Amino acid sequence: MTARILVVDDVPANVKLLEARLLAEYFEVLTATNGRDALDICEGGRIDVVLLDVMMPDMDGFEVCRRLKSDSATAHIPVVMVTALDQTVDRVRGLEVGADDFLTKPVNDLQLMTRVKSLVRLKTLTDELRMRASTTRNIGIEELLKKRDISVDAPIRVLLIDDRPSSIEQIEKYLRGICTLDVIPDPQTGLFEAAEHSYECILLSTALGGHDPLRLCAQLRTLDRTRFIPIMLIAGPDENQRLARALELGINDYVTRPVDRQELIARLRTQVKRKRYNDQLRSSVTQTIEMAVTDGLTGLHNRRYLDSHLASLAGKARMRQKPLSLLITDIDRFKSINDLHGHDAGDDILREFAMRLRQSVRGFDLACRYGGEEFVIVMPDTEPALAEKVAERIRREIERNPFPVGNGDKRLDITISVGVASLKGEPDTVEAMMKRADIALYEAKNAGRNRVVASAA
Repeated sequence: MTARILVVDDVPANVKLLEARLLAEYFEVLTATNGRDALDICEGGRIDVVLLDVMMPDMDGFEVCRRLKSDSATAHIPVVMVTALDQTVDRVRGLEVGADDFLTKPVNDLQLMTRVKSLVRLKTLTDELRMRASTTRNIGIEELLKKRDISVDAPIRVLLIDDRPSSIEQIEKYLRGICTLDVIPDPQTGLFEAAEHSYECILLSTALGGHDPLRLCAQLRTLDRTRFIPIMLIAGPDENQRLARALELGINDYVTRPVDRQELIARLRTQVKRKRYNDQLRSSVTQTIEMAVTDGLTGLHNRRYLDSHLASLAGKARMRQKPLSLLITDIDRFKSINDLHGHDAGDDILREFAMRLRQSVRGFDLACRYGGEEFVIVMPDTEPALAEKVAERIRREIERNPFPVGNGDKRLDITISVGVASLKGEPDTVEAMMKRADIALYEAKNAGRNRVVASAA
């Protein structure tokens, strides 16, 4: 695993020491001796993790971290505070300004490397989501995130897996009023609970009688429904090797006993905030993909989706030796509707027609807005004669029931023309079938509109 690490410390010896350790693990290392240089480097380059000293002149590490996390362009970069300060209050202060972790000098090599590697994996995931979100939207990712709340003020739901009553009582006391806490003593039951409910963090005790907590971590990371839920271990003070292994397996953070309440809360909030950030990126990607293949006015699939999906449906039809038919419908004299009643009325007609179309076809049929007032219905497993009957039924229903426009106080008589075509054997193509349906539609228009014409060729 390689990554670009920024080491920030005003003491050259400390910089050289961390640089040597990281280079030995094949990381690319950049260095800065003050906070302002660190901010410039993070804004201008691809940094994966920042190792940040606290005690620096002019601008201390807490202020540097606060500025990094308050800027949407750098907020996603993991920050590890590296300092001689070892008081809980200092760790909590670092976590509250947005630090992802806190290492105390002299830094233990095992803790340093496992922490850096764990944060690099998380950064890689976030970068992938950011790239997808930004490249599937016309607006920038920073603008997107500015419009969204990624605070931890909303209610938090947490699962605690622990079988020791005294430990459970302590954690419940610490987190009272902070989150909704569900407690499951049995690890396997906890695994099922985590998969069935929407938790934002899982607290897992390493002192589970008769159970290996790392195996449970591995299982949680294997299941699709729990893969992205943050996991925090509650560990004993002498479990460095186990914690290192746990970080390699994908846990996100840990606290050691005796657990400090403020540190537990600060670390929990850090994990929840990061999860919400990534969840919003995933949601943005999903919504954008849906927008890319959906017509915004009618809610039907658009031409882009039809172009990509029709070939797949045709391929399946050929492979299974099943029929495939297609209708192209056009709302008659639609331009005159816009001219006489306005474009708002035209939009009402299109929405109503799309709704009726959706109700008139089967669930596995594909209904799309092809463009303007033209719609396409692709009908798998449908012979030409049946497709023509369906087209005629739709035509009659449209003619028989006037369309409401505006507030519904006005209703307009609407008719449609329909062209029907079916996929033939080799060497017929999707393009040829579409062309035949289009020609049939043109014939229906020329013959007086409000009719169905099936392709004869």
